[in-house]
Amino acid sequence: MRRVGTVVRTAQGLAIARADPGEEPPDIGAGVVDESLSRVGRVVDVFGPVGHPYVAVSPDDGTSLATLVGGPLYAR
Repeated sequence: MRRVGTVVRTAQGLAIARADPGEEPPDIGAGVVDESLSRVGRVVDVFGPVGHPYVAVSPDDGTSLATLVGGPLYAR
């Protein structure tokens, strides 16, 4: 399991996380969990600068996007 980054905002039904500088972003389709290891969704896009990209996460049904903002996400 590796850290995806911190959720900085939501947009168009997606959680947008800012990846940590220098970390390899997760693969598209990777499962994503929060810090309590509850599954929250999957990676649908990686975009932005190569050294510090953004990761778009499509939430699973029942996941509240508002509760993810400001928190860390991890890829499985």
